[in-house]
Amino acid sequence: MRAAGRDIIALTSGDLDFPTPDHVVVAAHEAALRGETKYTTIDGTPALKDAVRAKFRRDNNLDFGSDEVIVTNGSTQAIFNAFFATVEPGDEVVVPRPSWEPYLDQARLAGGEPVEVICSQNSGFKLRPEVLEEAITERTRWVVINNPTNPTGVVYTRAELAALAEVLLCYPSVFILSDDLYEHIVFDGRRLETLAAVEPRLRARTLTVNGVAKSYSMMGWHIGYAGGPAPLIAEMIKIQSQTTSAASSIGQAAAVAALTGPQDLLVERAAILASRRDAFVAQINGCPGLSCLSPEGTFYLFMSCAGLIGARARGGRRLDTDRDVAAYLLEAADVALVPGSDCGMSPYLRGSFALPPERLAEAGTRIERACRWLQLS
Repeated sequence: MRAAGRDIIALTSGDLDFPTPDHVVVAAHEAALRGETKYTTIDGTPALKDAVRAKFRRDNNLDFGSDEVIVTNGSTQAIFNAFFATVEPGDEVVVPRPSWEPYLDQARLAGGEPVEVICSQNSGFKLRPEVLEEAITERTRWVVINNPTNPTGVVYTRAELAALAEVLLCYPSVFILSDDLYEHIVFDGRRLETLAAVEPRLRARTLTVNGVAKSYSMMGWHIGYAGGPAPLIAEMIKIQSQTTSAASSIGQAAAVAALTGPQDLLVERAAILASRRDAFVAQINGCPGLSCLSPEGTFYLFMSCAGLIGARARGGRRLDTDRDVAAYLLEAADVALVPGSDCGMSPYLRGSFALPPERLAEAGTRIERACRWLQLS
């Protein structure tokens, strides 16, 4: 559609419009000029592993040894490594839904079976202890906890994580994947809590995954990392050695600068995103047939389109699913959104608000206009 000259506003991506911080780019350039362009050790340079360990201590009150940390080609590879190192055919991976789809896909690729646990809007889109208890079986290998959560933007409190931990303590053979990638994108005075710090008794079987992509707007640098028990990390390194090997040497130098440099921009950028969130929430809630809650973190709105199901577009086309609604808004409004069904829950749409304010406002105006064109039942 863009190739045909149409001005499509894509609210589908996990990209931020902020630039990578200047000092990070400078650090990468200087590393290249110094000749740091060779292969590194598979699990990361000593400098970056030390920076990651310091970050875990500073931000999460987690103290890892060097053999308990791995640097990966983005946080996605940390999850891939972990599942491939541990999941065998018949093993189950419990995934609260709605969620990021690759948790399920990677469980399947590793030979396991994803167990989808629906967390409805009535439960705040959060996994409840009693629901977790019902989902765990003798075949459960992993439980995934994503906080803040993509796509809903909810943030688990310390008390909520502690309640989930009480359940997990009863199942000593179950690993926990704590995906904290959006850690610093939280709003309204919140502070992210992470499971291994909330319940230290789970530390020996919790893998805490993070990366520089979202916090420092370094999506294309592809540097992730994880901290967890040394035996698991050792197996993850073996997997990585036979897939991608080490992450980019220049990307790792940049990540050192990000993690050890000034951190004030994290608060500043979160405040900017909170302002965009407020404006976009107001626009969406003014659209006939759409509604959303204000997200507590990330840069996504998870909006209900239940009021548009059954509506008819010009020409008589009926919108029966959230995928139909997303297709209609793309065609009628030139705005791209992710159907909630891609995240495991219908009828919803996910839209990013990590765009310049003027583009975001234009997207909201187009969506509202297209909704008003519909004949609602």
